[in-house]
Amino acid sequence: MLEPQEFFALEDFEHREIFSDDGFVWSALDRLQDYLETLFAAGTGLGGMTGLVEKPLVIFEGEAAEDVEVKATGPKGSLQAFRDGALLDGASIILPGAYLADERIRIGAGTVVEPGAYVNGPVAIGNDTEIRQGAYVRGDCIVGNGCVVGHTTEIKASIMLDGAKAGHFAYIGDSILGNDVNLGAGTKLANLKMIPGTVSVRSEKEMVDTGRRKIGAILGDRTETGCNSVTSPGTLMGPRSIVYPGVAVPAAHYPRGTVIMPKKDSLRIHEMKLRD
Repeated sequence: MLEPQEFFALEDFEHREIFSDDGFVWSALDRLQDYLETLFAAGTGLGGMTGLVEKPLVIFEGEAAEDVEVKATGPKGSLQAFRDGALLDGASIILPGAYLADERIRIGAGTVVEPGAYVNGPVAIGNDTEIRQGAYVRGDCIVGNGCVVGHTTEIKASIMLDGAKAGHFAYIGDSILGNDVNLGAGTKLANLKMIPGTVSVRSEKEMVDTGRRKIGAILGDRTETGCNSVTSPGTLMGPRSIVYPGVAVPAAHYPRGTVIMPKKDSLRIHEMKLRD
């Protein structure tokens, strides 16, 4: 109960070893700092390429590429890098105006970091991922392949599995997003309860102490949240669950396929008496 395999398919995830087969799913967050420290011990980060990016920074086959042209191509105008007219397939592109605050940043093939993004390490970002304008990556994060950290989205001390997307105005703190999770605009995964003490999770009729002062949400594969929804610290949702827009989700363990929606007649609607 409450083990990683209940929430995620991990066989294709590059960093699956951070999860324990016989431990609570949130224990991956407890191991996150040590895992990243080991990952960067071999110096696989950006080296001296830190600070404000003043001209397009293209990383191809693990090294900074020079004399490269970056232009939008294809039906969706995706950015690609070219040298002497030849496509540098799989090049990573960091656009001017992005700020890289730490050498311990790993950026996968085909990933684009847009202007105005602030990326602090340690962070491992996978392939074909978008770090969009205004994103704030605070460090101690793993972002998988094909992910989106969107406009004015903040993420810290969290894990995004492959295909997870937080496209607009989201907060992701001390949380784990499963494969192909999608956060609607304005979703907030609250990670700190207002009263002192560690966060406990209600699973069936039992309360389980996470041992963590901060823990946000753990959202199973293909879970979706509607716009402006909020999860309470210690919210665990099984795969393919749905949270309707504007809903505040109480902390608990919700099984696979849960749908959380507003209750009928829970809103008070009346007409005002207006004076002409």
